Amino acid sequence: MYSENIENANQTDSQILLFGCDPTERIVSVEPAGDRAVIYIRDSDGVRIEEDKFTPWLIAPEKYDIQGACWSELEGDHYYKFLAEFPNWNAFAAARFSLRDQHLSHHAQPTAVRHYLLRSGKTMFKGMSFSDVHRMQIDIETLGFSPDLPESEIFLVSASDNRGFKTLIEGSEKEILISLVDLIRELDPDVIEGHNIFGFDLPYITKRAEMHGIKLAIGRDGSEMTRGRDQSVAIGGTSRSTAAFHVHGRHLIDTLIGVQRYDIARGALSSYGLKEVARALGIAEKDRVIINHTEIASTWRTNPDKVRTYAMQDSLETKSLSELISPPEFYLTQMIPDSYENVAVSGNGEKINLLMFREYLRRRHSIPQTQPSAEVPGGYTDVRITGLVERVVKCDVESLYPSLMITYGIKPESDTLGVFLPMLRELTRRRIEAKSKAKSSTGAEHDYWDGLQSSFKILINSFYGYLGAPLNFNDPAAAEKVTTTGQATVKKIAEELEKTGSKVIEIDTDGVYFQPPPDIKTEEDEVNYIAQIGSVLPKGIKLAHDGRYKAMLSLKVKNYVLVTYEGEKTFKGSSVRSRADEGFGREFISKAVDYLIRGEKEKVAELYAQMRSDIEKKRMPVEMFARRERITEKTFTSEAKAKLAEAAKGARIGEFVMVYRKEDGSLEQSENYNGDEDTQHLLDKLYKFACRLREAFGSDFDKLFPKPSPKTKAEAAGQQTLF
Repeated sequence: MYSENIENANQTDSQILLFGCDPTERIVSVEPAGDRAVIYIRDSDGVRIEEDKFTPWLIAPEKYDIQGACWSELEGDHYYKFLAEFPNWNAFAAARFSLRDQHLSHHAQPTAVRHYLLRSGKTMFKGMSFSDVHRMQIDIETLGFSPDLPESEIFLVSASDNRGFKTLIEGSEKEILISLVDLIRELDPDVIEGHNIFGFDLPYITKRAEMHGIKLAIGRDGSEMTRGRDQSVAIGGTSRSTAAFHVHGRHLIDTLIGVQRYDIARGALSSYGLKEVARALGIAEKDRVIINHTEIASTWRTNPDKVRTYAMQDSLETKSLSELISPPEFYLTQMIPDSYENVAVSGNGEKINLLMFREYLRRRHSIPQTQPSAEVPGGYTDVRITGLVERVVKCDVESLYPSLMITYGIKPESDTLGVFLPMLRELTRRRIEAKSKAKSSTGAEHDYWDGLQSSFKILINSFYGYLGAPLNFNDPAAAEKVTTTGQATVKKIAEELEKTGSKVIEIDTDGVYFQPPPDIKTEEDEVNYIAQIGSVLPKGIKLAHDGRYKAMLSLKVKNYVLVTYEGEKTFKGSSVRSRADEGFGREFISKAVDYLIRGEKEKVAELYAQMRSDIEKKRMPVEMFARRERITEKTFTSEAKAKLAEAAKGARIGEFVMVYRKEDGSLEQSENYNGDEDTQHLLDKLYKFACRLREAFGSDFDKLFPKPSPKTKAEAAGQQTLF
């Protein structure tokens, strides 16, 4: 059906593997329906429309007698050997329903966009930089927290875009909604962004528009925004469900989801709220206005200009946040046969699966069935020294697992066309080139190359995980070979370090922290020494200098604190930093680490005693022991969260509330604090925080940090009755 694209594609094989066989540039959206695909292309004159034939399809192990299917046999002997094509989407949908009803084995992509892009070889955004796409941001302010209540009106909408436009929409709620629809149609953005837009803004707007009988006709074809079944969002190794909306011809991007995905590897953010994130990442608006969500309605009545500024800053910070976190997903969309809004929430293994699918279908080759999952050993980790260690260096194998796969030719056994490793090699080559260009450029050019190299890195680091995932070309045996080879490699590095006089502190999958021999003094000495150690490794495995530190506080595997020669500290692991920790716990750990780094163990014990006294005598501010909890739909439906639901009445989905535990075991919002905290619970928590540092104190721990006993708790309770 799409052979003309293949014949006319003047591209190299490596380009086709990564970017598809159709080189059409500047596609900003694809909307297949019926038997036609509408393609939106942004050029210098705006957005123009092209159409193409759309042929939905599925693959199966044999030909089935289903209405409307045109069957053809694929090459090779993999499980899915037959391709069925359909004249339109309705015929495909009816056929798939029939196959499911009869429990007949088949494989079909879930969206029409994937159907079209996988077969056509097209992808979105080719030839564009992130700044070329027209992005719009919206944020709503409301008089209440439940869109079902008539009085909980939207009273203000802020909007901005990446071309300098910004505005506030006011008036009656009906006027605001009509004006918002008109504004979106007038600006005609390719992307609509918001922070928690799936969890709050879009569901709220949808419900209020229904109340007024307003059609949210913001699609490029004049169609209304639609809400589908909830979608699964991949965040690191976990997934969660969120609302799914679609606007014809546009992409919807939630920066709340984006910043969580962005922070997976970094772990630097203690909160994902917009204001906290903007402040932590250095993108907060100047003179940022902060208003508690419970006070927005009252502030609107007394100081509306303050709320206007607050709302506008929300939109502008969303724009800045997206410019920081979204480029990798944008550039991935130039490669992946899927929409931008789906790429921004899907798992990375699925992205590689789509690349494999596209190339096998292009060559009209059969596709394997997913292999049963099997337990795969993890990377080698070990802590050999705990406590405070001075003069620390880290060496790291650059892209260990991908390098091993390339060096030893480890690939899925089912990859009979030999697609997997050439893709990995080409991605690696392109990332090295993009990193080099990013380093030598500035401004918009730097941003382009940096976003590109980040997108390559995301895919490169996902090839190993793909082998063990429940996807078509998986191979658990190959995944095990990668990990066992990786274990042997890092053990060899540690062995060489110790043979040459170093003290190994911690080994973690692909890197080693160590104290070098006394004669290794400067950074240049360290680099040369690591090169010497790396010379024993196979060709293609590169050992690099990955940091030098004045000191390291080693506690347990993947839990440590690093201190640079400039005095900057890096906390790693839940023992020393966790978003779920109460404020007093974070303060205790932070101060204790400072004392330990200075060798002042006794001051940690004094700090512990002081905090224990503050808890017992109720001198600790509620802000120090309240916990931050995110409100989700499950908050109000799960029996396990009944206490939180009771305390969080009035809060809206997606927001965070600060709660503390009362003496009777119930929860209460911190703003309603009445000197009724559960001191026994807090004493136990303080002790658990101290236990995280046990390895730094050795046999002295139990003497320095007495465990709260029933007597201690009784004394605390007695003290409570005296005041």
